[in-house]
Amino acid sequence: MGGHAGEAAAADGVSRVATRNAPSGPSPFQVEAPALPVAKFADPNWTAQGEPRASVPLTRLETLWLNTGTLCNLACASCYIESSPTNDALVYLTRAAALPFLDEAEALGTREIGFTGGEPFMNPDFLPLLEDALARGFAALVLSNAMKPMRRHEAALLALRARYGAKLVLRISLDHHTQAVHEGERGPRSWGPAMQGLRWLSDNRFAVAVAGRLVPGEDEREARAHYAALFAREGIAVDALDPARLVLFPEMDEAADIAEITTGCWSILGKSPAEVMCATSRMVVHRKGEAAPRVAACTLIPYHRDFDLGDSLAEASGEVALNHPHCARFCVLGGASCSA
Repeated sequence: MGGHAGEAAAADGVSRVATRNAPSGPSPFQVEAPALPVAKFADPNWTAQGEPRASVPLTRLETLWLNTGTLCNLACASCYIESSPTNDALVYLTRAAALPFLDEAEALGTREIGFTGGEPFMNPDFLPLLEDALARGFAALVLSNAMKPMRRHEAALLALRARYGAKLVLRISLDHHTQAVHEGERGPRSWGPAMQGLRWLSDNRFAVAVAGRLVPGEDEREARAHYAALFAREGIAVDALDPARLVLFPEMDEAADIAEITTGCWSILGKSPAEVMCATSRMVVHRKGEAAPRVAACTLIPYHRDFDLGDSLAEASGEVALNHPHCARFCVLGGASCSA
């Protein structure tokens, strides 16, 4: 997909199969931290130190994410969901299976439908489903790598842009402002097609955002300046200084140590549960072997049974215990959200 780093899928028994274009070495974004102690994130109610674990209530469903499936044209070094050309741990979400969730979201006043994968454009039902969302008045955010699967649908995308304008946003994964680091994560020959896809979207006046990352020790201000220079050279109309248009995600690795979030952390950090992604979003996934799609608490944790909330949005409206390293590293301490 657009892509955040991590080891979630591997830890839940899903393995990434190497492909011809897979990167050969470790991820250049690898988290530098000691191993996570086994006692941490073991109990949904209590931390390893015996303190009450923080949880997050759903305040309003602003964004409903639809995971289109884990199949992808790339096999990145550290894909948090282990997407690849062979991994169908999350099978293609069909239009028929997704429509009841759109019905529920519409009744709830949800603002945005997000599409992630895998690579959404590989799902044969994706374009009709995207049009369904836009036709209902939702804003649509599509996470893509802008490579061949997307380029095969240029005519359909142009028609959607003409009809819905900026209600359709495509967020393209460009993991770094340098080709070497981007291809170190995404594999050889991944930079050129991604840049071509970005230029095509920009030239055709789509609403475009970019998702990037920082290598260990990299300064965010300097990274944004480098991205800005890259976009200027390439003629890509993305404001690198706007955090909504260039999203720089924190890294994730559930095997690396991170603090657990207690109820007392909100006042210590000066944060509110309402700022955390699961306060305003849920994700629909169809796991291989299950009869129908289900609702996960979070885009980052699609396989973990503790984050499976049921088979409807109504059933998934309860509180979410922050009982996973990604909750701490990405959302609370990283201050990040996948939504627009």
